[in-house]
Amino acid sequence: LKDIEFIRSNYYNKLEIARFDSNVGKFVGYTEFGVKQANYWNKDTSYIAAMKAQREGYCLNNVGID
Repeated sequence: LKDIEFIRSNYYNKLEIARFDSNVGKFVGYTEFGVKQANYWNKDTSYIAAMKAQREGYCLNNVGID
């Protein structure tokens, strides 16, 4: 169960602009706009904590479904 990760990707016009990875623990931007958004989201510690909690709340609860 340690290798399970939660990834949330944000897209605009079919281009990934930013991604949250539970292993990294923060948002990473892939475009100029995405970097700005990632920096904004990373400053909000409650939002980052909520994203980290999604791994337990979403991923680990659904492990046995498949």
